[in-house]
Amino acid sequence: MAQKVGAAIASMFEGGAVLVGRDPRLSGEMIELALSSGLVSCGFVVGTLGVVPTPVVAWLTREMQAEAGVAISASHNPPQYNGLKIFDSTGMAYTMEQQESLEERIHKGENAASDWNRAGHVEAMDLKRLYIDAISELVEAPLEQRLVCDLFNGATISIAKDLFEELGSQTILINAQPDGHFPAGNPEPNKESLQRLGKMVKASGAEIGFGFDGDGDRMMPVDENGETPSPDRVMAAYAGYVVRANGGGTVVTHVGASMSVEEAVEAAGGSVVRTKVGDVHITEAMLETGAIFGGEPVGAWIHPDIHLCPDGLLSAVRLMQALDSDGKTLSQFVSSIPEYPTLRAKVSCPNSEKDAAMGSISDIGEEFGEVTDISTVDGVRLQLEDGWVLIRPSGTEPIIRITVEAHDAERARGLLETSKYFVQSVLGG
Repeated sequence: MAQKVGAAIASMFEGGAVLVGRDPRLSGEMIELALSSGLVSCGFVVGTLGVVPTPVVAWLTREMQAEAGVAISASHNPPQYNGLKIFDSTGMAYTMEQQESLEERIHKGENAASDWNRAGHVEAMDLKRLYIDAISELVEAPLEQRLVCDLFNGATISIAKDLFEELGSQTILINAQPDGHFPAGNPEPNKESLQRLGKMVKASGAEIGFGFDGDGDRMMPVDENGETPSPDRVMAAYAGYVVRANGGGTVVTHVGASMSVEEAVEAAGGSVVRTKVGDVHITEAMLETGAIFGGEPVGAWIHPDIHLCPDGLLSAVRLMQALDSDGKTLSQFVSSIPEYPTLRAKVSCPNSEKDAAMGSISDIGEEFGEVTDISTVDGVRLQLEDGWVLIRPSGTEPIIRITVEAHDAERARGLLETSKYFVQSVLGG
């Protein structure tokens, strides 16, 4: 399959180059060879970057003026998984339309194989320093913070040490050996998996900690007390900071992010646009609206003044700059952002019935009280005076997911029960 993807990408152009990077997964090199074979068979030059974070592949694709870039990674998923993420010449991930066009080309076998004397070739390229220098140039004064980073044995091992040393930070790295078995656990930074980082931050007297996922497009911070603040609160606080620094602007996030994002951004003089879940949808909306910042609460932040791929290392640097500018610790930085109770539930629904069910769910009655806004961008999202409800079908399981958020726990529980009863009533006819 990887070979066919390579040939299909190359067949979309009349010659050129593609950059390929990967995370440390055991199947990465095998897939890289197959992908390169397909590209070379259609006359392309392949620049192999080795183990590098996905955002570095995206950034270099634009900087080196390649026709496309491919990151071989399954991001935060377990070690047996792998995948391909494709970027266009601007460094933006392929949209759904571009992906579907590529898949159609693969199914039709429309590959422009080269003659024997016009086959391409593969070149190993070590371009990490270009990225490190570019990020370092964004920082005018040294970031002399003491920090600890948990790299989860992932792709950031090739960049993090040199980058933070260049910025003047005193850095301790844990799980900093590339290992496709991911012995530190699935490379997904969250409240549970970051407990070891929190202990290290507290024991070492560090000012902040960062956990990075397997391919480095996500960042999750730990505060000076070793605690992991809600990622929604961190993103809301940073979004408000960016809007204030720019004297206004648009921020883009998805339908499932906390209402604290709107509150922080609007208080700073900006506005929020919500999209479907997924960084590709967020990036598209950012281009359409000229947004100054965007992201998902899982730590996938996009900084459009630099590039259009979520970038964990860049986000860590930008957050450190914000803390330095405000003269605050992370716990102080997020202290003004309320932590609203968020609850979730699942309701079984056969895949064949999802479309009809969601059509009926869109016809909301008076069950939820006063609804101030209804969005059908991704499922059905009801904005209420004191919270919101999101009902959306799962893309991978025969279930409908329900998420609610409210100003207090009792109201959140009430909204969840009402939502479950409502969805079950619809499914029952």
